[in-house]
Amino acid sequence: MNKKQKNLLIRVIAAVGCLIVVRLMDSMIPDWYLKLILYMVPYLIVGHDILRKAWKGILNRQVFDENFLMAVATIGAFGVGIYNALHGGDDDYLEAVAVMLLYQVGELFQSYAVGKSRKNISQLMDIRPDYANIEEDGELVRVDPDEVEVGSVIVVQPGEKIPLDGIVVEGSSSLNTAALTGESIPRDVSVGSEVLSGCINQSGVLKIETTTEFDESTASKILDLVENAASRKSKSENFISKFAKYYTPIVCACALALAVLPPVVLAALGRDMMIGEWVYRACIFLVISCPCAVVISIPLSFFAGLGGASSQGILIKGSNYLEAMAEVKYLVFDKTGTITRGNFEVDAVHHSPISDEELLEYAAHIECHSSHPISLSLKRAYGKHVDAERVTDVQEISGHGVTGKIDGIPVAAGNEKLMKQLGITYIDCHHPGTIIHMAVNGEYAGHIVIADEIKPDAEEAMRQLKKSGIRKTIMLTGDSEKTAQAVADKVGIDEHHAGLLPADKVEWVEKLLKQKEDNAKLAFVGDGINDAPVLARADIGIAMGALGSDAAIEAADVVLMDDDPMKIAKAIRISGKCLRIVHQNIVFALTVKILCLILGALGFANMWIAILADVGVMILAVLNAVRALFVKNL
Repeated sequence: MNKKQKNLLIRVIAAVGCLIVVRLMDSMIPDWYLKLILYMVPYLIVGHDILRKAWKGILNRQVFDENFLMAVATIGAFGVGIYNALHGGDDDYLEAVAVMLLYQVGELFQSYAVGKSRKNISQLMDIRPDYANIEEDGELVRVDPDEVEVGSVIVVQPGEKIPLDGIVVEGSSSLNTAALTGESIPRDVSVGSEVLSGCINQSGVLKIETTTEFDESTASKILDLVENAASRKSKSENFISKFAKYYTPIVCACALALAVLPPVVLAALGRDMMIGEWVYRACIFLVISCPCAVVISIPLSFFAGLGGASSQGILIKGSNYLEAMAEVKYLVFDKTGTITRGNFEVDAVHHSPISDEELLEYAAHIECHSSHPISLSLKRAYGKHVDAERVTDVQEISGHGVTGKIDGIPVAAGNEKLMKQLGITYIDCHHPGTIIHMAVNGEYAGHIVIADEIKPDAEEAMRQLKKSGIRKTIMLTGDSEKTAQAVADKVGIDEHHAGLLPADKVEWVEKLLKQKEDNAKLAFVGDGINDAPVLARADIGIAMGALGSDAAIEAADVVLMDDDPMKIAKAIRISGKCLRIVHQNIVFALTVKILCLILGALGFANMWIAILADVGVMILAVLNAVRALFVKNL
């Protein structure tokens, strides 16, 4: 409990104690004005801040808020008591004090619940490092992570957070990546392993050479993303803001009409005006109409939903995207790194007039400047030192392959399109996988088959997506039709399109966006590195396995911090749960309030019913909203 909450709690307890004393003395106080003064003491103790805020709102011309409603309602209740006292009626002021007291109890509860949910989220995302260890003269010195330069060597001891991204230069250990990925399975690292800030070192001492500054580290990017998510409002939140803007002035006008019009009509009919009775009903009307339950619980629901998703390694950039995820019905996948592991390995060499080793030598050298997984697999298969100085005139042709010279000999490596472009007759391959056709000195030199393993959970992920309401799954890939067909059949994808360039994928997404029905959303799932244009064009861009990828965090609306395809269905279920809670709170709060408003206007509800309709509904709505935080077992 923070200082502000403690202060309010003390005021509530003091006001309750004071009210009990005044209530016991009530029958012994002869004059109505003395009784009024005594009841004003607990009222001002607990409600002075509400009165001050209401007055400031009036001065700033922002009159109609919950503070104004409470101030007018409670002051009106005192006014009714004074009116009754002057006309020989019951001069009881208990209800006026009780309304303000119970309202503040509700505010205290709401503040505690919101603070608790924020604390839970901050604990789940507690990845900001407090310090970095630098070795100086054989001793470890703690410094601020902001002060560590790129290329410095830091020491991370067991139990400490890794403060900056880097590469292990000494030691081995296992890392807890749960704060980043939501997964509790440790990850083993040793010399040469890349490590990310925010992970917790569990066993051995590690020396790490930093590769980023603190502001550019993975932990900083994730924290910035989560902190800024609240600024992107959902349609529901924007609706509630507009609703409150018009709702409060309307109910104030209705309350004024309820206080004035019936007495005027009764006077015109020659009957008792009953001014006190109608003012009392108007005060009840104001208390019931306070929109706290809706205005507070809706943003809290989305905030909790974003935090719950973050705890599972699903970073959603705003409540607008969280809301949109529940409407996704069409899911488009890239293949490599999304449905397949992206761990390419050379599987076979076919139809080569030269030795396999010689062909792999040409392939590894011509691809030496690329960091693409296929290029890396060719270098691994060659298994020897690649001398980049032997390679000249390298030209990469997007969506085709690469050409250049090795020791002055023209060499080309790529797909069928490249061979056709160069006018070289090639031999088709009937094996599934990525096919790299080779040409040496203008002659066809065979092809290399590179296999990519399908992720073990991909098939189950497609089934879960169908259960989550996805109508159609589509795969877009630059691979051959044969490979695409094999993958689609294996995992159960509804539709696929093969042999696509990056621009072709954008065109296909454009077509699919036009074909989709009603208000359904289309999401594209890619690895976040080469798919930025498609991620940006889809209704929702989802980057998978994007831990530490700048391109993913920048281009996507939803970032899955590991490469588990099951997380996509989980993100949709989290969104659905959050939206259900939002709709439950809206319907519940408005239904109860409208019913109680009618009862209050007709004289069937007193102040105690009014405060139940306000504070009670707010407490229930807040409790329901906090449920959005708990998504582990979805």
